[in-house]
Amino acid sequence: MRLTTKGRYAVTAMLDLSFHDGSGPITLADVAQRQGISLSYLEQLFARLRKQALVKSVRGPGGGYILGRSSQDICIAEVITAVDESVDTTRCGGAHNCQDNERCLTHDLWNDLSDKIYDYLNTITLHDLMSKGSARKVAARQDDEQHAVEVRLKSGIESTQRA
Repeated sequence: MRLTTKGRYAVTAMLDLSFHDGSGPITLADVAQRQGISLSYLEQLFARLRKQALVKSVRGPGGGYILGRSSQDICIAEVITAVDESVDTTRCGGAHNCQDNERCLTHDLWNDLSDKIYDYLNTITLHDLMSKGSARKVAARQDDEQHAVEVRLKSGIESTQRA
């Protein structure tokens, strides 16, 4: 399967946004910190996600991103395709030129597998992933870690201002 970090990071970032839905706009810096993804990489991904109306940007102070639709209405396959990622297990990328510019012996097998994977990912929503206990535990841990970092930073700034 040709699913690169682009698709994985897009799904991870969208899931992060889903967990914080209802808390107002979420900055990409916060998502980057919680998920360990480069901010510039997230900016590229979110430009594509925004073009597909999966997210909306909110400008100004307190701005950031919110989901474009309910987490129940956003399928994982949609997120992956929005960032120009394909779910393709063929060697030829579906071009039918796998072997000496011709279709290979197992092309249909790998093509059918690609279709099954896409169909599977098209049945799973962000909300489905949020409902998993393990995902909720990870999100809670990440929020706790981020809060601890913010408190340490704030304490350091306040003690520097007093000096």
